[in-house]
Amino acid sequence: MTDKETKSDSGKVYKAKPTRGAKQEPAKAKPPEAQVREGQRIAKLLARAGVASRREIERMIGEERIALNGVTVDHPSLLLKNLTGITVDGNPVAEPAPAKLFRFHKPNGYITAERDASGKKTIYDVLPDDLERVMPIGRLDLNTEGLLLMTTDGEFKREMELPKTGVERTYRARTFGDITQNQLEELYRGVIVEGMHYGPIEANLERRTGRNQWIEMTLTEGKNREVRRVLEYLGLKVSRLIRTRYGPFILGNLAKGDIEAVRRHDLVKFRRTLK
Repeated sequence: MTDKETKSDSGKVYKAKPTRGAKQEPAKAKPPEAQVREGQRIAKLLARAGVASRREIERMIGEERIALNGVTVDHPSLLLKNLTGITVDGNPVAEPAPAKLFRFHKPNGYITAERDASGKKTIYDVLPDDLERVMPIGRLDLNTEGLLLMTTDGEFKREMELPKTGVERTYRARTFGDITQNQLEELYRGVIVEGMHYGPIEANLERRTGRNQWIEMTLTEGKNREVRRVLEYLGLKVSRLIRTRYGPFILGNLAKGDIEAVRRHDLVKFRRTLK
């Protein structure tokens, strides 16, 4: 007997063969965690259908606004194979259509939210009333303008917002202060600002007039106020910030407040590139 056989057989218990007429013990049921989970969580399906984000749907379930075959849904972990019988505020929910993507030129002075308790203007005050329900992918600050991608698909929105996707974003910043190209190139090594680590940033000095200059920056993380914080760390004051590109999609000549659908072919091609 080899050492391998000895180790594998050590402590092994062999069951006796059942004899004819012997009573067989019923097989034990698998524990719940081992059972195959069927379907998807209702919050995920509704987000995929463009009803709202997962977080918003969880809030709606808490408000008893969602029902299945007339019975109020009380938990977002409910598993479903489809949305048959689901209603929101009494209205049936249709199965999700293919995801759509839009380029929106967010103006300065609007927040990226559906509503604001303090009364600030939101991007939905700008979007046309006859536009189908769309959700922003990520956000731009109140005083940041430029390209904001919008989608009808909550799951696509969530996928895009995951840090692992690593989609490039490009910004142009008008700044005041003293800076050199060599200092900007140091940002490619990453930088720590007030305990927050920011990954590699490609930065280029576009043009300068006195102590005013335009700087183009490309990054992949998109952390909260990342561009402003990094530039302020370098001693610059930011007077204007514009996002010009998100992945392969560019702002181009899209007028402020305008929104334009991305071609289906371009969206499908882009989704294939996501990590």
